[in-house]
Amino acid sequence: MSRFFAGSDTESETSSSEDEVAPVRAAPSAKAAAWSDSDDDDAKRVVKSEKEKRFDELSEIIKTSKNYRKIKDMANTLTAFENLTKAFEKAKRVIDKEGLPHFFIRHLAELEDFTAELWEDKDAKKAMSKNNAKGLTTLRQRLKKYNKDFENELKLYRENPDEYLAEDNEEKAAAAPVVKSPTVAKPAAAPKKEKTVKAPKAPADSDDSSEWPSSDEDSSSSEDEAFENPAHRFLKRTPAEEKQRKVKPAAKPKPVKQVKVEDDDQEWTEVSSGARPQKDQEITHEAVIKKLAEIIAVRGKKGTKRGEQVSLLEELRDIARDANLGAGLQVKIRFHIVSALCDYNPAVSSCMRPESWLQCLDAVEELLQLLRDNPTIKLSLDILEEQEIVMEEPYRLRGCIFSTAERMDDEFCRMLQACDAHSPDYVDRLKDERRICSIIESLAIYGESHGTTEEKCRTNLLRIKHLYYKFDKAANDGEKNTSIDKMNVLCRYIYVKDNTDRIRTQAILLHIYHLALHDLWFQARDLMLMSHLQDSVTHADVPTQICYNRCMVQLGLCAFRKGYIKDAHNCLLDIQSSGRAKELLAQGLLLQRQNERTAEQEKIEKRRQMPYHMHINLELLECVYLVSAMLLEIPYLAAHELDSKRRMISKNFHHVLRISERQPLIGPPESMREHVVQASKAMKRGEWKACRDFLINEKMNLKVWDLFTNSDLVRDMITLKIQEETLRTYLFTYSSIYTSLSMEILAEMFELPKATIHSIISKMIINEELMASLDEPTQSVVMHRTEPSRLQSIALQLSDKVGSLVENNERLMEIKQGNFNYQNKGGYDKDNQQRGNRQGGGYRRNDNQSGHWKNRRGGQGGGYQQKNY
Repeated sequence: MSRFFAGSDTESETSSSEDEVAPVRAAPSAKAAAWSDSDDDDAKRVVKSEKEKRFDELSEIIKTSKNYRKIKDMANTLTAFENLTKAFEKAKRVIDKEGLPHFFIRHLAELEDFTAELWEDKDAKKAMSKNNAKGLTTLRQRLKKYNKDFENELKLYRENPDEYLAEDNEEKAAAAPVVKSPTVAKPAAAPKKEKTVKAPKAPADSDDSSEWPSSDEDSSSSEDEAFENPAHRFLKRTPAEEKQRKVKPAAKPKPVKQVKVEDDDQEWTEVSSGARPQKDQEITHEAVIKKLAEIIAVRGKKGTKRGEQVSLLEELRDIARDANLGAGLQVKIRFHIVSALCDYNPAVSSCMRPESWLQCLDAVEELLQLLRDNPTIKLSLDILEEQEIVMEEPYRLRGCIFSTAERMDDEFCRMLQACDAHSPDYVDRLKDERRICSIIESLAIYGESHGTTEEKCRTNLLRIKHLYYKFDKAANDGEKNTSIDKMNVLCRYIYVKDNTDRIRTQAILLHIYHLALHDLWFQARDLMLMSHLQDSVTHADVPTQICYNRCMVQLGLCAFRKGYIKDAHNCLLDIQSSGRAKELLAQGLLLQRQNERTAEQEKIEKRRQMPYHMHINLELLECVYLVSAMLLEIPYLAAHELDSKRRMISKNFHHVLRISERQPLIGPPESMREHVVQASKAMKRGEWKACRDFLINEKMNLKVWDLFTNSDLVRDMITLKIQEETLRTYLFTYSSIYTSLSMEILAEMFELPKATIHSIISKMIINEELMASLDEPTQSVVMHRTEPSRLQSIALQLSDKVGSLVENNERLMEIKQGNFNYQNKGGYDKDNQQRGNRQGGGYRRNDNQSGHWKNRRGGQGGGYQQKNY
């Protein structure tokens, strides 16, 4: 019979206690009490053996250590451990003779487990004081070294701790001293026979054959009267008589019962009176549900072990299955098994243990298989526990298999976050993704007939999350039924059926990510523009914002691979300009200053981190951004070299250039940033080959381009862009020096076809970037000298700076002296000033100090400034 339906422990203990015979002792008389009081010092003296003395000393130290462990005082726990080792050395001689005490081994094992759990709890370690943290580290090292001498004993204890505990209790019971009544020399007196209570006789095989002394003496004796309490004369009964009256007679021992074993081949066996045989209880739905409620009731309470709860639920599941109680009860129990496995303690660990995780996967697979085999089972969170039907079909149960699958998927992500990304454990856990995908596919099949529209959308989103970041090589080869086709089907269903904005938004972002991963730039860009997510993403939740950042980064990388440098730069600008790309992509936490992030906030952000196999390479991301900024910024700087009001395309790129210029000694480039800086300087000089060698050079350990799928095509694209932008930079830099340029010579210098040279120069002339004209018969470019020379440009810059300085000084003087030109009832004519700025025709201001008018040309017209006095 199963132990679930046996009698409770309290009943067996009560029955056994009733069967035992309690020895009865007579109370001592007043005279004996007086004699014992007079000899109190001798009565309190206790003689202990050396074994008891040494073992008691060890027990006291262990008790103190347990108290320190409860409050996590690791410094004092370390001190207690040191005292325990010293006391153990003192008791070495006794231990060699009597054997190693079991309570000592149990304490070492418990202390080792406690130290290991506390060491894994990073949050608790951070909250420790300096002394406690140091004590924990020292205790862990010393305990690990000290326990090597007791490896075999610790192994035996961990295999069967209950047996050790039982043997320890037996040793304590055997070692307990027998307490006897102190004997006192007193005058002989005739006892009163009619009031004497006899003690029960001891068994023949008992070692203790001593009799109990009588407690009543003759009250007529003069010596007794001297020791008698005067108050006893006024009582109906003396205290000794009252005690004797309350003594119960000894219970008769019950005869030993015999129980016959069901097997006819075996003989009768004798069973003690305390172990009563229980009648087999019939296993019914009510009994199993009642036992299930008892197990669930203790979940989460202090002292309840989660492993024991899971084992009890699994055993109850087997009992219900063997009794054929129906699929409804099986599903109900399995739901509770999965919940119990997921109820880990966040203070100890942030994820499941590997063995619990495998149990969880098995339980979810069994649960899903039961639901598919029994289509009559109806699951819903709207069904209350009182409304459940588990005894007969159709079954109605409270629960949601879709929420269970989402919880399992979240737990899988936590396990990957807790593993070291470069360890074999991470690879082992990552292998479980195949089982998870299989479970989700089975869930989708089940949801087609039993799920609501919302549940189907949630299932599709789970399938998308395990698919969107994976590159399908067959998709680029033009094959059918690829991951792109599958993503289109799943996402379109969500676009049409979903009623919640969150699921639709995440589906759009993941769809864009997948399209960009396969270089479908125009489809991904159009989907992003049509969704208008860039306008409302700031109001979304944090996971959606992280998904948006990853989507924009993948879009930028796709544009770069396709050769759209400006689009790539615009996509990556927001992420890279912040300097927090690692944090915005949820790929790690940056070191913050003190009090900028609390421990709770850090814990929440760690839960949002992406698993390592889904990361985007940050070095590749920065390299792509800097190269895109270089291809845009260097030609622009060459075209506006003398313009003081030129804008910055990339502040991050200018910051990298300034850092390089501040270095006193510039050596060969080593890092990726130094390669980009040297390539920029070469491009500025018009040396495209040197620029290419700095960016694409295997000898310089710059192998980031190999991270792309089509790395050779990317290198060819970068080389072509370097040639084109270096040509434009060359024309901007030396246009004021040359009168005309031959396109054949330019084609030879930059190794580009004449058609490409002609196209680039034509675009520059059309966009008014280059003041020149094409001479078709001679295939040359004729320069027009309409731009100011270098001396003229510097003079104009000086004039602008002097003018702005004079205006600032005049404004300060006006504020100091309070001389304003008041118009329109004493108000300052600001409208006239603003109107002049908008129209570009300048504004007029009356200078009372100088006594003349100043006309300034400015506004939107740009160009240089001219002042007339």
